[in-house]
Amino acid sequence: MEINIKSSRTVIATESAVSKIKELAEKEQAVNSFLRMGVRPGGCNGFSYDMYFDSNVTEEDVVEEYGDIKIVVDSDSLEHVKGSTLDYKEGLNEKGFSIDNPNARTTCGCGESFS
Repeated sequence: MEINIKSSRTVIATESAVSKIKELAEKEQAVNSFLRMGVRPGGCNGFSYDMYFDSNVTEEDVVEEYGDIKIVVDSDSLEHVKGSTLDYKEGLNEKGFSIDNPNARTTCGCGESFS
């Protein structure tokens, strides 16, 4: 039986993702910054994800707060990432951020791009 959890959030971040974002922000001394998440043209399938620390918010941005961590999505990327889950995994087979995107019709073999 499959259980679908609906959320009003634009991007859902797991506890491990939020923890890693906080760790990276402290390491990069980006304490007053937030994680900007979006997409840009590129990769072998049309779009690739773009994530970096930023400190400028525009009126068109959507801001999701997880305690003292903020994830910001620009209006152009919104339709491509809405409903996505941002996770961080650290294990023998996987290490790094992953994005489970319900809007992606196809992904490349490496998981870096989608259409």
